[in-house]
Amino acid sequence: MLRESLIDVKEAVDGETIQPNVAFIAPGGKQMKIVAGMDGKDRIIRITDDPPENSCKPSVDYLFRSIAQHYVGRSAGVIMTGMGSDGYSGLSLMKRNGATIIAQDEASCIVYGMPKKAIDNRIVDVIAPLDQIASEICHTVKGTSC
Repeated sequence: MLRESLIDVKEAVDGETIQPNVAFIAPGGKQMKIVAGMDGKDRIIRITDDPPENSCKPSVDYLFRSIAQHYVGRSAGVIMTGMGSDGYSGLSLMKRNGATIIAQDEASCIVYGMPKKAIDNRIVDVIAPLDQIASEICHTVKGTSC
């Protein structure tokens, strides 16, 4: 098996506990959010049929709002190529709650709408080309390069 990443990447399942070194992808046509586990420490993924936001399902604003609530002062938000402004309001909440915000630069975007809104509204800490986003995440989260 060819491995492109040092972390596992998988489609999220409702009720799954957030784990280190796993990237969870929202299932198509569903919304994904994070809630507190019964122990108050764990964070659990919830997959819902809630309505679209910003004409998107899944909507990154929907996810980012839950991250802003449950990871105060210890998260990073990344906004990359995409049409419209989905992600901006959730990133704004994350930023207010101490998150570092990373945006893809215009030159490497296919569609600059989503990062542009965040950049234009000055909530972004780091602007980077696509091929440097992963290292910026590592630097932000671990304080080192990957």
